Amino acid sequence: MIMKKLLIMCGTGVATSTIVTNKVKEWLKEKGITDQVKLYQSKVADEMNKIDNYDIVVSTTVVPDSIKDRVIMGLPLLTGIGTEEMYAEIEKKIKE
Repeated sequence: MIMKKLLIMCGTGVATSTIVTNKVKEWLKEKGITDQVKLYQSKVADEMNKIDNYDIVVSTTVVPDSIKDRVIMGLPLLTGIGTEEMYAEIEKKIKE
């Protein structure tokens, strides 16, 4: 199986992306699929030109329209609302 590259990004690449990365790591462990995903963490500005390097992108901040269709909004992991749907979307992309 090919390992998927999952990027988690926020405005600065520090605070909220760290929280989301930890929650996604925990979820991957619970699902037993940690061996299928390599996690990366960064800030939006650093990744704009490299977005195609990743299979899955989760962001906790607004992203430019040019990449919106490639990005899963990670706000549910901060608000607690809509987390199941967000994880389902990530899982679908892992299995693609």
